[in-house]
Amino acid sequence: FFQYYFHSPAERLPLILDVHATPPKRTKIIQVAMVKHQLAALPLLAALLSNAVLADEYSHRYKEGDRVDLWVNKIGPYANPQEAYEYYALPYCAPDTRHHPDKEGGSFNALKAHSIGERLGGHALRHSGHDLVYPGASPSGTGVLETCTTKPLTDAQVKLFATAAEDQWFYQMYVDDLPVWGMVGEMLPDLEAAKSEHFGSDLSHLEDAVARHAESGGEFKAYVYTKRTLHVSYNGDRIIKVDLTSEPASLAEIKPGATLKFELDVQWQKTNTPFHSRFDRYLDHAFFKHQIHWFSIFNSFMMVLFLMGLVALILLRTLRKDYARYAISHGTRRADVEEGESDEDAEKDEDGKPLIKEHGSVPVTGVEDSGWKQVHGDVFRAPKFLPLLAAILGTGWQIVTLVMGVILFAVAGPLHGEVHEERGEVLTAILVFYSLSSVVAGYASGSYFKLYYATTPAGRSKASGAASTTGGPIGSATQWQLTMVLTVLLLPTVLAIVLSTLNGIALIYGTIYYIPFLVLLKLFFLWVFVSVPLCILGTLLGRHAKLGSKKSEPFPCRVNAIPRPVPEDEVPWYGVPANLVPFAGLLSFGSIFIELYYILTSLWNYKFYHVYGFLLGVYAILCLVVCMTTVIVVYFTLNAENYLWQWTAFYSGGSTALYVFLYSIYYFVFKTSMHGLVQTAFYFGYMLLISLGMGTLCGTLGHWSASNFVRKIFQNVKVD
Repeated sequence: FFQYYFHSPAERLPLILDVHATPPKRTKIIQVAMVKHQLAALPLLAALLSNAVLADEYSHRYKEGDRVDLWVNKIGPYANPQEAYEYYALPYCAPDTRHHPDKEGGSFNALKAHSIGERLGGHALRHSGHDLVYPGASPSGTGVLETCTTKPLTDAQVKLFATAAEDQWFYQMYVDDLPVWGMVGEMLPDLEAAKSEHFGSDLSHLEDAVARHAESGGEFKAYVYTKRTLHVSYNGDRIIKVDLTSEPASLAEIKPGATLKFELDVQWQKTNTPFHSRFDRYLDHAFFKHQIHWFSIFNSFMMVLFLMGLVALILLRTLRKDYARYAISHGTRRADVEEGESDEDAEKDEDGKPLIKEHGSVPVTGVEDSGWKQVHGDVFRAPKFLPLLAAILGTGWQIVTLVMGVILFAVAGPLHGEVHEERGEVLTAILVFYSLSSVVAGYASGSYFKLYYATTPAGRSKASGAASTTGGPIGSATQWQLTMVLTVLLLPTVLAIVLSTLNGIALIYGTIYYIPFLVLLKLFFLWVFVSVPLCILGTLLGRHAKLGSKKSEPFPCRVNAIPRPVPEDEVPWYGVPANLVPFAGLLSFGSIFIELYYILTSLWNYKFYHVYGFLLGVYAILCLVVCMTTVIVVYFTLNAENYLWQWTAFYSGGSTALYVFLYSIYYFVFKTSMHGLVQTAFYFGYMLLISLGMGTLCGTLGHWSASNFVRKIFQNVKVD
């Protein structure tokens, strides 16, 4: 569905027509359908030709004599994944095949049709110019040698090759959607002088020679591999495995005026490996399913149990004492007195200590020992910057839905195709789920604003029918519009600023990781015509949603007209939100940092992340940890008679983002060899977006758990 939806109509036809026709005949069918605009007849045509199978890389089926495309994707420094250029940015020559640019009808360097997800992922596949023919029933071991010779190298071309060899540039190619990689060249000593002693066909001998030369402080020269062997294994009508090897004996020194003869030896071999397991060799099971990975899941699970015990043994026990004190102070018997328990025993806590104190002959309750009930008239007061918080929480719920949807989509890979086997499929899924989840953002922000707007001065005046004199110049309608606009623009604005900056850097340096104008236009249309209307619809639904058990009383306690002052003196350190928030974020980060290492390694070190079951489990653990730590922070905050808990709850969960970004700095310095402005900008730009998204997600979950906790405890308190 994603591959079909994000292609143009001309590109969709090969996906719709499932035919046995030969390539020329299939091209004729497509041309006739496009010229006559018989789009309504396509389903009937597909049904009539349903007995056929398309022989190309979309269906991954070929017949003997079919052309197999070899695509070149990118080339660049191995240490810098985002500093990638087009393959023919280096002065490689065009193969002497039917695709040669001097011949008509060739496909040399022709750009392949890409989905939006592929372009966002930095893929720009172009035809290599090599002419591969599927052998079919031909004997195994058949091969074709294709050659080409460059013109005499100029000084600029020599410099390009020398830079590629010095910075360890590598290139990536695709055959039937299977990637292969190869190195451009090496920095070596003078091979002509050392060939008889150190150099041979064994690459390990070459490495030994380089090591000895480096120890002696000798000079290195730039060499380029000129012969490569492409091993293609096939089973029946399907390609199973592709390997690319560079021959060390073909290394040629780069000198001005020299000509280089490049050779590609294509070897076809039969195999019995089934098609469904052909991608397993790209998955590093030893790395992703290491014992440390399992131990991290177990460690995070134990942290959840610890926090659950902490909440149960400390908070609930303390709250039970508080409820008992308040019941005694109001002259009512505790509701939790067990049968057979005397009133005297009921007025003691679990440790046998009295719940009331005697001051002479007058009993003095311990109400003042716990102050969270003292703020019952202000705890449900609207937070500062209500439209902004509503928009942030709406965006947070959108991210929560988006992440869960993408993870479940990836977990269901065996049903629709593994996401790591298709270029850009995860990014395409993110776009689809983001657009559809915009209605969640609108509903969450609209309902939250409606819930708390009635407690603002303007809301009180509106409810009483009087004109607002303290609500400021912004009225109800304007604040509704402001909330809706902030929800629509908040996340896209941040994305646009960061991605535009990175796009400008990519354009200046000429890398393929820039986003083309047409892709930007498609993204804009997707946002304007899908995301924005759904967000507005969600806001309207949230505005008219029924909140609370009673329409006129959405909260368990009434909000006082005059806010009480927040105590600032004699507040214990654990009652200050600034002291508690960092600890909450640290616990949340501690539950995910091992999984974060695996994710960052997949993003920046050329590994295919495929353990989405692990990711789903860690995501669930993160949600639980964030919720429980935020409840603890909010309880201590309310106990210090500080009723400004809404932003505190959001910061408590959102502080995880700070640790994620700090860890990304550590990973950049100690776990990678990245360098240069392009790669540094892309790394920290993407990590900034990831950290902000993580912070918004965790902050939203923390606020949600705190909100339910506050409602629950004040529902069980008798208020004068």
